[in-house]
Amino acid sequence: MKKILIVDDSIFSQKITSNLIRQFLNNAEIYFSSDGKEGFKTYKEINPDYVFIDLLMPNLNGKDLIKKIRDYDADAKIIVLTADVQKNVREEIEKYNVLSFINKPFNEEKAKTVCDMIRNDKL
Repeated sequence: MKKILIVDDSIFSQKITSNLIRQFLNNAEIYFSSDGKEGFKTYKEINPDYVFIDLLMPNLNGKDLIKKIRDYDADAKIIVLTADVQKNVREEIEKYNVLSFINKPFNEEKAKTVCDMIRNDKL
């Protein structure tokens, strides 16, 4: 069973992401956090196998959350799921060795690809 943490301030996005993950990873144990500060606390508590992070959030944005997680756990498996598709943002985030940078909206095709990699632990 894979533990997955979704950190996104949009409840709607949390539901879409979790429903799509469950569609392709039926044994996933999914946790939610609504901002980066809460996300870091939850990350430390549950030690997820994978974390999906939105970049644009209150209290602690996604980029700063990624930095905190990396400092805490250099081997964290981070997937960025965001509507911020600016080239400079993507390049900056990829410096933190994220596994994947996925543009919203998250859909079945994107979910299937990521879930196949998670299932086979090839990320």
